[in-house]
Amino acid sequence: MISFLKDNKQVIYSIILIIVIPGVLIFNTYLFSNYFKEIADMSLQNKAIGIGQSFNTGVLDKLDSSEELQLFINNWSSFNDDTKSLDILIPENNSFKKIASMSESGIEEIDNNYIYSLSWNADNPVAQKIVEEDLVYWKIVMPLKDINNENKLLLSMKLSADFINTKLTTIITKSYLILILGIILIVLLLLVNSKLFQYSILYNKIKEVDKMKDEFISMASHELRTPVTVIRGYAEMMIEEEGKNLTKEGQEYLSIINTSTERLGDLIEDLLNVSRIEQGRLKIEIKESNIQPIIEGVVKEMSIQTKQKNLDLIFEVNNDIKDFIKIDEDRFKQVLINIIGNSIKYTNVGSVEVKVLNKNDKLVITIKDTGIGMSAKEREHLFEKFYRVKNKKTEDVVGTGLGLWITKQIVEIMKGSISVDSIEDVGTQITLEFPLI
Repeated sequence: MISFLKDNKQVIYSIILIIVIPGVLIFNTYLFSNYFKEIADMSLQNKAIGIGQSFNTGVLDKLDSSEELQLFINNWSSFNDDTKSLDILIPENNSFKKIASMSESGIEEIDNNYIYSLSWNADNPVAQKIVEEDLVYWKIVMPLKDINNENKLLLSMKLSADFINTKLTTIITKSYLILILGIILIVLLLLVNSKLFQYSILYNKIKEVDKMKDEFISMASHELRTPVTVIRGYAEMMIEEEGKNLTKEGQEYLSIINTSTERLGDLIEDLLNVSRIEQGRLKIEIKESNIQPIIEGVVKEMSIQTKQKNLDLIFEVNNDIKDFIKIDEDRFKQVLINIIGNSIKYTNVGSVEVKVLNKNDKLVITIKDTGIGMSAKEREHLFEKFYRVKNKKTEDVVGTGLGLWITKQIVEIMKGSISVDSIEDVGTQITLEFPLI
């Protein structure tokens, strides 16, 4: 399991997201809810004290008459539904006696509640939150002052917080519902994206299989190279030394063997180059090179093939091509031989033209032929591995479909670029560009 997670870090990342994002949302909602409750409690406390002060103002001229106070309380309770209890007390022998109340049955009772003494002695309102059977109240105890701002009586009032608490509960409930919905959506999104887990696993398996394939191709190619070289050597020797003593049919068979071993040797070399490129083992020795003699040598070498097909090989170079480029000369020759060889292979009538010029601080080499050309769709896939243009005109042309892929990789390794332009039944032009030094 640990090894799996090490090889699939995307899985660890997604699991962390599934845990962290909902956790952050829950923690944020929890903090917000508590903060909102604190704000609501402070607001209710201030409101309760304000109501007590308003009550004091209303009874300022009635503090000496318990009957008038009782009448005022009766009227107050009929207009203030949130007032659940209201008592007015008078200090008496370190205690407090109730002289008016919403509950008239308790009048004349003596109460020694410490909150009464605390508020009276401190000359300040005291607010106390009370929870009774899931109901929340605020009990306000404060001195009632006369015109001279002296403590005269004591007010004890219990205000209901049901309305605010109901609203608060509704808001918090909605917040948690939205939170749950958000978490569900995030988890669903991450679960949908859990296909990345599968892709990650698949990707690692593909990499492993690809690596095994490269290693197998490399090993098989190396092992095949020796016997193919031996067969080819003996076939060439027999053609040179014993060919005259063989019948015409025997000579033909021997020629087929030699041609087939050459094709097999080319295929093995291409496979080895593909393996080297993909594994980053292709040896490239970059150095400053004068390009003109290299191209002239390749053109001269390839002229034998054009003569065999009765094609014209045209070589044009600007006289001012004296600049140097950074390349691996052997790999550059390989690139030119592949491209010019392809042009000759797919051209039956006409010519192959190689042109070299300087353009915009770049060395530009164009290889243009009058061959069969290709469609736009075929051009899109031209540099793909194992791709070959397949139609009636190419069915007799042999090849592995690796040459142009290898060519493109080598050109790009040497910091160059390659492009193709082609029209069916008109011809093809391959353009190479390398930055000048």
